[in-house]
Amino acid sequence: MHLNPYGEYAVLLAVSLANDWPVDRAGIEERTLDMGMTMTFPPASDDHAQIRAVIDDWLRIVDEPDHDARALLLNAQLATAAAYPRLTNHDGEGWHLHYRDDVESLPFVLRAIISLGTSLHLVTRGMSRLGRCEASPCTNVVADVTRNGRQRFCSVRCANRAAVRRHRARVSA
Repeated sequence: MHLNPYGEYAVLLAVSLANDWPVDRAGIEERTLDMGMTMTFPPASDDHAQIRAVIDDWLRIVDEPDHDARALLLNAQLATAAAYPRLTNHDGEGWHLHYRDDVESLPFVLRAIISLGTSLHLVTRGMSRLGRCEASPCTNVVADVTRNGRQRFCSVRCANRAAVRRHRARVSA
């Protein structure tokens, strides 16, 4: 699998899993393949629960408002999953880098790529470009991948809902 520029692929995969949790392991694997991962891994009976733990740990990073504390949490995640970079050539992808050990476990691989991708996203785009949708009561995760760094909503629907609320507040004031 390739990391898109600035780890975008991995962060958007984590956002997708966090915002729309698949009901089973097959759904998780389908999502990873749909989002660009080419490798599949032998299933284990506890994969669904272990991947949920990966996402829950990642959500602690998303929800941490203090940048120093966010970095500490992310560094702890990287320490558990990342390894020295290595060249690899599999599944017709051509030569690319893996930043993880060659472990045949989908939960392990997702922890590694999500941690690394999130790190790349935050250090290249900004530590504040990961959070929750600002359209109450929505709590979806937003990874700001915009050029101007002003994405505050998870969808056009939530942005429109917030705009209508602001408009109504002005009219009634």
